[in-house]
Amino acid sequence: MATNQKFIGGFQVNRGMLTAGAALTGLGAVVGLTGTVLVCVALANAGRGWIQQLDTPPSALAQRTLHQARAASTAGMEAWRANAN
Repeated sequence: MATNQKFIGGFQVNRGMLTAGAALTGLGAVVGLTGTVLVCVALANAGRGWIQQLDTPPSALAQRTLHQARAASTAGMEAWRANAN
């Protein structure tokens, strides 16, 4: 039996290959995580630039839409009450 192999439960494990595989898997995970972070940063920067180019800020657009929804709800409720009597 070679020194870098160990007999475990009926089969021999090559520790060198096992260590190399674990190291490469860890390295691949780090590279993948780095790529994911770079993609997220690029998308965040693109989104920030897109929002800055808008004529109306998203908060003002949301406020206007909420006002329109409330006005429509009030008008519908008043029409329903008018027809109920």
